[in-house]
Amino acid sequence: MGSPGMRLAAWSMALGAVLVAAAARAAALPPVRHVFVIVLENKSFEHTFGPQTHSEYLGRELPARGALLTQYHGIGHYSLDNYLALISGQAPNAETQMDCLEFSEFRPSAPALNADGQLPGKGCVYPNIVRTLPDQLEAAGLTWRGYMEDMGKNPDRDRASCAHVPVGTREITDEATPNDQYATKHDPFVYFHTIIDDRARCESHVVNLELLRQDLQSEARTPNYVFITPNLCSDGHDDPCADGRRGGLAAIDGFLRQWVPLIEASAAFRRDGLLVITFDESSSISAAGSTACCGERGLPGAKDPPGLSGPGGGRIGAVVLSPFVKGGTVSARPYNHYALLRTVEQLFGLAPLGYAGGAHLQGFGADVFTAAAPRPPAR
Repeated sequence: MGSPGMRLAAWSMALGAVLVAAAARAAALPPVRHVFVIVLENKSFEHTFGPQTHSEYLGRELPARGALLTQYHGIGHYSLDNYLALISGQAPNAETQMDCLEFSEFRPSAPALNADGQLPGKGCVYPNIVRTLPDQLEAAGLTWRGYMEDMGKNPDRDRASCAHVPVGTREITDEATPNDQYATKHDPFVYFHTIIDDRARCESHVVNLELLRQDLQSEARTPNYVFITPNLCSDGHDDPCADGRRGGLAAIDGFLRQWVPLIEASAAFRRDGLLVITFDESSSISAAGSTACCGERGLPGAKDPPGLSGPGGGRIGAVVLSPFVKGGTVSARPYNHYALLRTVEQLFGLAPLGYAGGAHLQGFGADVFTAAAPRPPAR
């Protein structure tokens, strides 16, 4: 076994090697300073990117212009737990798995985060001990905004910014209405006390999608981190939609054809941008639709596995567009929502939150970033 001093020296050398490897990986990443994330709804990989897909724009055109991640997985079922994982690294609990039909306080079963950064317990609105990516970004002097389509469209139903019902009351936006298709369960930012307790901060950061148009007009105004939630029609969730439109993949393609060119034309994206388009979960909660990757684990003490019928949210795929990505790139390396959070944190030099720090997890690397650094656009 060796002496305690020898074991300590060996441990120190191993830790040093891990830190050196992590530093080398971070140094190899491109200088991305603007990350855009669009989250769509409830589609399995074969339906969206498979040979028989009915999505011409997302399923065919965008992968030809960027990178297709064929083994990207959701982390659970139903919707909300996936959104929360993307900005906090927290695993599904019994109430977030059911999309929090009551906007309840999170009730911890332990006094502190565990060694994996998880807070055991159940509930919806996490206490201040649970930090988020926005908290990290602001502490590092970086900017962020969540852009929610239809937020505030019907003032009697939801506010125009930082929209949520009072904590402890029943959710009223779970289903779309003809004139307002915003869903709180697809807006992860309002489930954390670190964000909603400062009302002015929340209202200036969690806003209606239409504000993105003016923010994209100036590189200085474009946040470092942009999270985009389409409404319940545009994200493919409903078909037909509450307003009578065709939904599903047709609605997804229509939404993306409108917003992806605006993002790609912005000075921020052309200089150092990264756009990731993915889904929350697969289309099925069967065992086949609840697969996982990347050594995913559930929340300690949870009644059910993250995918209810299995360990994860199923294979969903993702498309990555960037000046640092060569068109037609295909990566079969396994990723999930925790891996995307880890990628964002690595790009901005932040420590991983929750399960984004998992030992079996990797952020995007040379398999995704396949193009040489572009020539920056003129300011």
